[in-house]
Amino acid sequence: MSGRAVLLLSLAAFASAAALRGSDAILPLIAGTFDTTPGGASAVITGFALAYGLLQLVSGPTADRIGKYRTVCWVTAISAGGNLLCALAPSLPLLVAARFATGATVGAIVPLAMAWIGDTVPYEKRQPVLARFLIGHMLGIALSTSAAGFLGELYGWRVVYGLLAVLYALTAVLLFAELRVNALTRETRPHAGGLLDAFRRMATLFRLPWVRVILVIVFTEGVLLFGATAFIALDLHLRFGLSLGASGTMVASFALGGIAYAAFAGRIVPHLGERGLVLGGGACIAAGLLGLALMPAAGWAPACIIVLGLGVYMFHNTLQVHATQMAPEARGGALALFACALFTGQSIGVWLASRVVDAAGAQPVFAIAALGLFVLASDFRRRLSIWAGRNAPR
Repeated sequence: MSGRAVLLLSLAAFASAAALRGSDAILPLIAGTFDTTPGGASAVITGFALAYGLLQLVSGPTADRIGKYRTVCWVTAISAGGNLLCALAPSLPLLVAARFATGATVGAIVPLAMAWIGDTVPYEKRQPVLARFLIGHMLGIALSTSAAGFLGELYGWRVVYGLLAVLYALTAVLLFAELRVNALTRETRPHAGGLLDAFRRMATLFRLPWVRVILVIVFTEGVLLFGATAFIALDLHLRFGLSLGASGTMVASFALGGIAYAAFAGRIVPHLGERGLVLGGGACIAAGLLGLALMPAAGWAPACIIVLGLGVYMFHNTLQVHATQMAPEARGGALALFACALFTGQSIGVWLASRVVDAAGAQPVFAIAALGLFVLASDFRRRLSIWAGRNAPR
């Protein structure tokens, strides 16, 4: 497999994460521009996540027909235009609409990249490769929150979306160049029948019990985890008086936990096993979120966020590996359903959390998410034990 091809997919994942999390740190600026509350401004996150999830139902079967790498190239190019529309939006409803349109294309990048890796990397070697691929995603989360906060304060929130448009355009050029010279990126696995048959095959995946388990778990993770993490920067800004740049920089430490996991995944995974990763990840997530809820000063935030990041990647990377294997004969569709469940859950979670944040602050949201995610991790660990024999790698 071409390391350069994976590196470029990681760059696209960086852009995807930047578009996903870049809005978190600039919510107060958007709220001020359009005379609304931070909770009201969070519609730019909810709309993006909703489209991010729902449009997977189209991109997955389409990619199974025309090629996953090729589809990533095209949606990356289209996403450049979507972010440009965000930068030019004259009102909050139009900004939300532009974010919805952008989420519809950006959402295809990471799941289809993972599906392409799943097609080309044997199962027993896949988890470390996925972890390395996701370094781009982690760095996108880290740098976007920090950079968006500082750039927003200096030049306004529109500059953030303008720079995202440039990032997507450059990434698309590199991906198309790789598509031309690397035959592996042009491989497809065509099925008999047309695109309608691809959609039908995706619908039949719901008949598989393990698919239903994975989708319910990742949906619940989306509701609890992303509903909480979307408001960390805002909470630091409002509760401790940090600037948007400083609060975004603290949130960026989330990626340090993820990078630590990626760097040592080759050693951690064999030592702990999947069930150990899931339970340990759930414990770290709960500790990080409870720390954020109870911390007496902002100085505690980076340590809490690093522990949270470590836990999220331990838990979620295990979910991702099972998602790549739950239906190998229709991997694009399976990963599309996985992402649809995750980001539909996120959109619902952010919407619910925004109501609590406007009424009582973010601390109750952090505490509820901590408890819920630890229970979820414990349940997933139990289900892994039950299904281990039946869901053996193919």
